[in-house]
Amino acid sequence: MGFPEGFLWGAATASYQIEGAAREDGRTPSIWDTFSRTPGKVLNGDTGDVATDHYHRWKEDVASMARLGLGAYRFSISWSRVLPEGRPNRKGFDFYSRLVDELLEHGISPVATLYHWDLPQELEDAGGWPERDTARRFADYAERVGRVLGDRVETWTTLNEPWCSAFLGYAAGVHAPGRTDPADALAAAHHLNLAHGLAVRALRGVVSPSARHSVTLNLHHLRGDAEAVRRADAVANRIFLDPMLGRGYPADLLADTAEITDWAFARDGDADVIAAPLDVLGVNYYSPTLVRVWDGTSPRESDDGHKRGAATPFVGCEGLEFVRQPGPYTAMGWPIDASGLEELLLRLHREYPDVPLMVTENGAAFEDEVVDGRVRDDRRIAYLRDHVAAAERACDAGVDLRGYFAWSLLDNFEWAYGYDRRFGLIHVNYGTGERTWKDSAFWYRDAIRASLASDAK
Repeated sequence: MGFPEGFLWGAATASYQIEGAAREDGRTPSIWDTFSRTPGKVLNGDTGDVATDHYHRWKEDVASMARLGLGAYRFSISWSRVLPEGRPNRKGFDFYSRLVDELLEHGISPVATLYHWDLPQELEDAGGWPERDTARRFADYAERVGRVLGDRVETWTTLNEPWCSAFLGYAAGVHAPGRTDPADALAAAHHLNLAHGLAVRALRGVVSPSARHSVTLNLHHLRGDAEAVRRADAVANRIFLDPMLGRGYPADLLADTAEITDWAFARDGDADVIAAPLDVLGVNYYSPTLVRVWDGTSPRESDDGHKRGAATPFVGCEGLEFVRQPGPYTAMGWPIDASGLEELLLRLHREYPDVPLMVTENGAAFEDEVVDGRVRDDRRIAYLRDHVAAAERACDAGVDLRGYFAWSLLDNFEWAYGYDRRFGLIHVNYGTGERTWKDSAFWYRDAIRASLASDAK
């Protein structure tokens, strides 16, 4: 494989999806605790109360990472575990400190994400992300975590997929906190942008000068009619890309959403804060999205890849429809098309040429079963192989790509789908917690070895 020297091979997880221990050692509820415990919100009534019990089995999981040959592990920190009700919690900090030390002992670089959707419930009760104060509270949280782990964590990621936090959580209502107000969703998007910038500033003041600072975006790779792509791209991608990378909010985004909000929540000086310099941009990719202008009369398609909600998450795009694409599909119903990853990376390289990139999530859910002690997941192997090859082609074309992280290390709590969707390289028996390597884990181990061997030649 032709990846650059020093290319990081990793796997990713998120705190609420794997940790469990929801009521242990001082942790208080997050919005996902509240949402998942609300009848009808999550498939089968599943919650993250136990998840994969990583909180107690972290040493076992780090040992698996070492056997896989991972060079990096991307995990997230539970805000309500380390700062329950705003108070520092030693037991919470100690958990992450032990985890980081164990990773380093095995030669695995820690990539810490500060926010992967689990806002402390008391902050949602005070208004959540539509309120400006939440961004300030996030910056304080970032500084406190940075002071504890900043001498050992090499890469800091402020937010994971703020689009999902803002638009699935506050517009479509299919993610926590389950609200459906498009104006609130746009305010949430702005305050997530502001939180990112404030956190980068706070971290740079307390962590190692050699640390890298990043954000991870789930960028929609859009195909279809030019006008439909433009409208969807504004609210799906450029609402975060442009302000974070110093261009401010796109004029067409403001025009398309003018009937929803006057954007008065964006204040003088915010643009400079949001554009805090980044060392790397994280890119999460699973499948492309096909969009077109709706004719207004035919049955309207809404196959946008997200769980169907009471309203569209694509605020300001009510005249569009999202078209079902040809298969094959994953268990999420997402089309499998690795060319979209290559095209997305090339687009980012073309439009934002000075920003190094990293694929921070890529993977697929399938119906996995353990049979005679083995999980034969050939479709996942094919998915990973094709997407790794797409990333390699992007590198060959000149994209400054620094790493690739498989989603996910473990089967886990898959948000509104509960435990019904399995993305892991490692199978988890949710009754016993037993871990079983899938065939894809062995494939990924061998792929990493081959890449490292190629580097050594």
